Amino acid sequence: MQTRVLVVDDEKSIASAVAYALGREGYEVQTAQDGEEALAKVESFRPRVVVLDVMMPKLNGYEVCRRLDGREDIGIILLTVKNDIVDKVVGLELGADDYMTKPFEIRELLARVKALARRLERIPEAAQEAAAEGGLRVLPERRAAYADGRQLDLTPKEFDLLAALLHHPERVYTREELLDLVWGMDYAGGTRTVDIHIQRLRKKLGEPWQAALQTVYGIGYKASPSAAGGSD
Repeated sequence: MQTRVLVVDDEKSIASAVAYALGREGYEVQTAQDGEEALAKVESFRPRVVVLDVMMPKLNGYEVCRRLDGREDIGIILLTVKNDIVDKVVGLELGADDYMTKPFEIRELLARVKALARRLERIPEAAQEAAAEGGLRVLPERRAAYADGRQLDLTPKEFDLLAALLHHPERVYTREELLDLVWGMDYAGGTRTVDIHIQRLRKKLGEPWQAALQTVYGIGYKASPSAAGGSD
């Protein structure tokens, strides 16, 4: 089955060009010209990836992100004409997985769509034994994570970050190391991106497991499941 991509931009020339390039790469593509149309097509078209402009009529891209936050079956790449880190941080906090600043190279956008779609491959049903064992666990082959048997509703980047930290418990990672591991060396979002995702992870983990993600002041972060009363 072809991967479905929804391109949302009120500039028809941009939407058409991106849609054409994605179609040539084998994606099934639809377009939308405003936020309201985008939300409607998310329900009818059910895309895997949404390429989403920020500045749009009716509902802007940030509001669309907010309404789609928590949908682990959808990845979002924001397009913005602003090159202010604050705007990028806002988008990430609202649930976007990646962003690009206009004007952009279409080849780079295609590469990012491909990478995001690959991370969003179908997650099999949770393993019963993982839920039964409890504790804080990640199953990389299933891209599933659990806290005391409760499956966590994580975005692809949140899962990758949690998995990276838990792969070596108690190891201290700098923000730069985590940025490289999870987002890639060419990611231009800055280390604040790591802080935002740690905050979101802690909120989703809840008590007592949010204490397992510890800040090492002046350096970065580490995973310490024993700090939350666990033994994993």
